[in-house]
Amino acid sequence: MPVHDWTRVDAGIFHDFHTVWIGAIRTALNEGLLPEGYYALAEQHAGRPITDVLTLHASPASSPPMPLPPATGGTLLAEAPPRVGRTQTVEPAALARRRSVAVRHVSGHRLVALIEIVSPANKDRVRHAEDFAAKVVSALDVGVHVLVVDLFPPGKHDPDGMHGTILRRLVGSDDAYDLPEDEPLTLASYAAGLEVGIYLSHVAIGATLPEMPLFLRPDRYINVPLEPTYHAAYHGLPAFWRDVLEGQAPNLGT
Repeated sequence: MPVHDWTRVDAGIFHDFHTVWIGAIRTALNEGLLPEGYYALAEQHAGRPITDVLTLHASPASSPPMPLPPATGGTLLAEAPPRVGRTQTVEPAALARRRSVAVRHVSGHRLVALIEIVSPANKDRVRHAEDFAAKVVSALDVGVHVLVVDLFPPGKHDPDGMHGTILRRLVGSDDAYDLPEDEPLTLASYAAGLEVGIYLSHVAIGATLPEMPLFLRPDRYINVPLEPTYHAAYHGLPAFWRDVLEGQAPNLGT
């Protein structure tokens, strides 16, 4: 199924789709994609219009936190690098490394990775775009890996896409990111570490979503099936709004 032009509908319609897509990804991860000892939850952050899929590593609450999850499960980076369009390794700015963030625990389980699907609310103000970027960089700073899915073209508050905003904050530079004009939508996977590995795929409206890596350790990842989960979520949209997204005249009834 091709990626739709979500600027054709208002934010509330995308929010409905976004919520269902998050659930579809969570289900796919929990039905065998995640290695033993990992699980995914859909969580609404208080005060934030962003729903995250939180991938958590199970460890007993009484045990000291481990620096890394066990080196089992997932795909070993050295043996099979992710199939993406671009890769990059950057050293985070010193300022970013000093930022303090509370690591989230659920029933004693440690946060390992999260998936963020960008919504219109993340781009409607400069502050919202910067807050989103700060959240991603803060997660990376404490060793949490992040996958960002941005299906909206750049706007005046993120002129080179949300990844460009994240990258500037991450490296402490004002340099613009070279976003392909014919593929303005960005899928970005960030592998946390002393150096941050970045794995990028750019797509155009009408293209098929590729699988994207979600890192569980800096050297291990799983592939997230964005295309089938997108299809599952889109299938449940009201026919009226599917017609709008597909460029057809909606059936207004009689």
